[in-house]
Amino acid sequence: MDNTEKLGRFSSCRGVAFEIKPHADLFAIPSPVTNPPRNTTGSRRWLPWGSFSRIVPSSDLLDRSMSRTSSHFCDLDDDEEDGDVETLADIEEGLEEGKADQSPPPLPLPLPPQPAAKKKSSSSRLSVILLDQGLFTVYKRLFVVCLALNITGLVLAATGEFSYARNRPALFSIANIFALVLCRSEAVLRVVFWLAVNVLGFSWVPLRIKTMTTALLQSLGGIHSSCGISSVAWLIYALVLTLKDRDNTTPEIIAVASAILGLLFLSTLAAFPLVRHLHHNVFERTHRFAGWSALALLWAFIILTISYDPLTKTYSNDLGSRLVRRQEFWFTIGITVLIIIPWLTVRRVSVRVSSPSGHAAIIKFDGGVKAGILGRISPSPFSEWHAFGIISDNKKEHMMLAGAVGDFTKSLVSSPPRHLWVRQVHFAGLPYLTNMYDRVLLVATGSGICVFLSFLLQPCKADVCLLWVTKGVEQNFGKEIKEWMSGHPKDRVIVHDTAVLGRPNVSQMSVDTAINFGAEVVIVTSNPEGSRDVVDACKAAGIAAFGPIWDS
Repeated sequence: MDNTEKLGRFSSCRGVAFEIKPHADLFAIPSPVTNPPRNTTGSRRWLPWGSFSRIVPSSDLLDRSMSRTSSHFCDLDDDEEDGDVETLADIEEGLEEGKADQSPPPLPLPLPPQPAAKKKSSSSRLSVILLDQGLFTVYKRLFVVCLALNITGLVLAATGEFSYARNRPALFSIANIFALVLCRSEAVLRVVFWLAVNVLGFSWVPLRIKTMTTALLQSLGGIHSSCGISSVAWLIYALVLTLKDRDNTTPEIIAVASAILGLLFLSTLAAFPLVRHLHHNVFERTHRFAGWSALALLWAFIILTISYDPLTKTYSNDLGSRLVRRQEFWFTIGITVLIIIPWLTVRRVSVRVSSPSGHAAIIKFDGGVKAGILGRISPSPFSEWHAFGIISDNKKEHMMLAGAVGDFTKSLVSSPPRHLWVRQVHFAGLPYLTNMYDRVLLVATGSGICVFLSFLLQPCKADVCLLWVTKGVEQNFGKEIKEWMSGHPKDRVIVHDTAVLGRPNVSQMSVDTAINFGAEVVIVTSNPEGSRDVVDACKAAGIAAFGPIWDS
């Protein structure tokens, strides 16, 4: 796993995405592009209150909440750590400068002391994740709406205005758990993304509907997080009512419910953004093992509560007939199925790993995969899983490009494995929604290119233009990837090699390319700062844009 102990380092190798800061002026109306060769995405509205149309907001608001679900956007080694300022990740450090490697002046003057660039970058990278987030993103709107509905239900139940919830608060806790698991089910989301592309992927569908759908799909994490907190709140309420009426229950039921509450509370704390960022291994393992334990205890809770008869103070023998008549049982069945599905597809497969440089590894697998799909791999299935974009021509094989960031990805370079564990159900994220549009500009820096390469190797519904800003294409990524990038029209595949051309202004370059290409939407994969800058620049130019968010 990545070294999560350093504040300035994080990577979506962990399957984590990042939420980007909205425009500084919440009420700003972006100036339209002069004579753009495309339709704009409509008017901008930034009111943080109001009707459902503001919860499912205008395309500008939706575009502000820019992946996946779990998408993979690798950062590579910090320059400071390796003592090499010319690493593969140079362009991914969020700097937009003029050409590098200029000759020094013949008589350089002493410069005043400057703060360490890496420390500044580190703090800004952490603030992008945790602090520089807008108050009214789609993610947070979904979070607030879901939480408000649950709080309203709790208040009504507590005041006696919602008797059904007051009599069955545990049901509402279990229903919230079902909803949060549903929002994270990769099998379910694969179907949902497929439906979105096949239902909305037509030229006659308004662009605003497409951008709204894109933002909503990548912001489902807001519902997931809100349902997690709500499930804890409903279970606390259920326990309070049970303790008040303890004569009609048993110590076993109280003990099991209390244990479930503790596990849910622990998982919620581990998912807090600061903990998740600084101690990602703790977050991942706590979420997994506490979740499994809570599921086992939930079954015990369901069996005990449904079979217990408060009138006779005994457990009934006709458990089967009682279970099928209770909603709690069917919700628990749904939760169990959704959790088990991905684990039924886990396999240990042979892989072929090569390393063109010490900065990245190329992992090859058998079997073709559609464009825009991502996958998870692991050295040990019960410890950690890493998400990567998949490169494939959808024929005989597919491959992943892994930047050497943390312990696992560095080990792929230093000690290439012959086998890895994989989940055979690949998942869809933001890149997959490229197929929903007609003309798309794909912007990548460094190893972020991996998730976009498939759109060059196989037919795609969208007409795409690819802009890749990186350093040392063949040296760092190998001859094969360099060949895939060549042979295309220069206005459709633009490769800016910073080793030769210096560092560009990636944001302005993206805007200019999008205007020249007539792109409906821009999709970017970079580090958080880079993605934020590109998206903000495109928004200011009136172009819909999406990039990775903190928790899609």
